[in-house]
Amino acid sequence: MKHRLERLHSLLLEHDLAALALNPGPSLYYLSGLHFHLMERPIVLLIARGEIPHLILPELELPKVALFPYAVRAFSYGENPATWAQAFQNALEALGLEGKRIGIEGNRMRLLEYRFLQAAAPQAQFVEAGDLVGRLRERKDAQEIASLRKAVEIAEKAYQAILPMIHPGISERELASELTVQLLRHGSEPELPFSPIVAAGPNAANPHATPTERRLQPGDLLIVDWGATWQGYISDLTRTLAIGKVDEELQHIARVVEEANRRGRQAARPGEECGAIDRAARQVIESAGYGPAFPHRTGHGIGLEAHEAPYLRSENAQRLESGMVFTVEPGIYLQGRGGVRIEDNVVITEEGAETLSSLPRGLQVVG
Repeated sequence: MKHRLERLHSLLLEHDLAALALNPGPSLYYLSGLHFHLMERPIVLLIARGEIPHLILPELELPKVALFPYAVRAFSYGENPATWAQAFQNALEALGLEGKRIGIEGNRMRLLEYRFLQAAAPQAQFVEAGDLVGRLRERKDAQEIASLRKAVEIAEKAYQAILPMIHPGISERELASELTVQLLRHGSEPELPFSPIVAAGPNAANPHATPTERRLQPGDLLIVDWGATWQGYISDLTRTLAIGKVDEELQHIARVVEEANRRGRQAARPGEECGAIDRAARQVIESAGYGPAFPHRTGHGIGLEAHEAPYLRSENAQRLESGMVFTVEPGIYLQGRGGVRIEDNVVITEEGAETLSSLPRGLQVVG
């Protein structure tokens, strides 16, 4: 954690920021190893250059201060909301942040915390620093990769456990519920990275479908998109199955997507552009005549969040570096009929890339 703080201080200097303000979420956990609830009482960690971090928090959370892996100065408040602003005022004044540039994560900082910060330092300039924090987190160390690997292992075992339960007549929602139970039974932490997507037949043509009461039918394609959490780190996998025999075109697009997945993973290596992975996978699908049926990017980073840097879209010229972990998940979606997506988790190594997930990628017939 101290090494991460040192890296953050260097990035603050590089970006001409006096401090970074974080509320509860993945970045605060990354820099402290501690979970704080995002609730009606504001909590903010202020990390300023050359200073020990200052933590604004409710009195009921004070015992956690002793658990920090480094020294912090706490500014606590009680249950009366009228006293909360003073804690913010004291903390920002102690760091001399009035009139300074303070970074925040625009996709995480709530209006609640932002208003308290702004009132405590009305002349300060609050700027988007999400990319800065992303740079800090996007290259995983050996311990993080070990946690990601374990999250993949748990997810794969849970998926294998539900395969015998897949048959015509079971509903998407029933199957999603059973998958959730199996994820917990096989060791996932209770906070899953996302609710499993289980989508069959026409519903499988929606990349982000929500499980419904629709029951599986012979001839359906079934997309299962799920993940597990281990020590805060997540996996994100997708496989597509056939409920009995499906028509020839659906079998064909399954083969196309499998090849696109292979080409995308094959293109991954240190020094390569993120966009090259997307282009490699997309070229397979476009050459087969299904370009418009692949409406999303080929992948995204994973770690403490299900979606984080780096992002594998064609226009992204960012270079891959060892320690980056991401999904490769091409798909084809035929509206009104069904869809196919195959998703693996990949880590960039010093020499190339390793696929962490190992489940079969071909169209598996069940039921």
